Amino acid sequence: MIDIAAANEALKHGDALDVIRWTQETFGDEWLYACSFGAEAVVLIDMIAAVVPDARLLFLDTDVHFPETLALIDRVMERYPRLRLIRAPASLTLEEQEAQYGPELWKHNPTLCCTLRKVRPMQQALAGVQAWMTGLRREQSASRANTAFVNEDAKFGKIKICPLIHWSWDDIWMYINTHRLPYNPLHDQGYPSIGCMPCTAPSSEQGDSRSGRWVGHAKNECGLHADG
Repeated sequence: MIDIAAANEALKHGDALDVIRWTQETFGDEWLYACSFGAEAVVLIDMIAAVVPDARLLFLDTDVHFPETLALIDRVMERYPRLRLIRAPASLTLEEQEAQYGPELWKHNPTLCCTLRKVRPMQQALAGVQAWMTGLRREQSASRANTAFVNEDAKFGKIKICPLIHWSWDDIWMYINTHRLPYNPLHDQGYPSIGCMPCTAPSSEQGDSRSGRWVGHAKNECGLHADG
């Protein structure tokens, strides 16, 4: 069993690469990076590939992602061919979902839609690992402000590791530009956070990159990191 407090104490003066190295040393092949292929993701992928060239990337394929996101995945995998991409399909096809819950479930019950298309597939994908990594940053929103490098994930019964908690949005883009990383062109169109097409809009709000998600609903998380 991981002593989370001791792990965070040992890593408190470390950087993202130190956290990735610790993850590999601690969990071996029993961790994966759950990846949305947003700006934070391409940064973390580049760092992970430098430490663990054959690490596993998990992509929750909801069937309603932007074409730009799917195209970026191909570009990223061409750049890092040794990385192992796992595509986790939704628990229902769009047709099955519509038959059971009606058309465009994301409009009248987005939380249930996220459960079917993200949370349940995530549960299945994490069944064989001890830990998962994510690109959460403290400045993204109030709900993420207290995130640590190493966290107990009661929802999935795993350890959740967040190497980028101290990074700013400017830090992310400095890294992308310095290393000439591929990224989603929707970021250039005012989308700081990119999820599924029906539930993602451009955002101009400063200090909350999640404000463009689920506009019109009292919701800013899909349920992977909070109840959503």
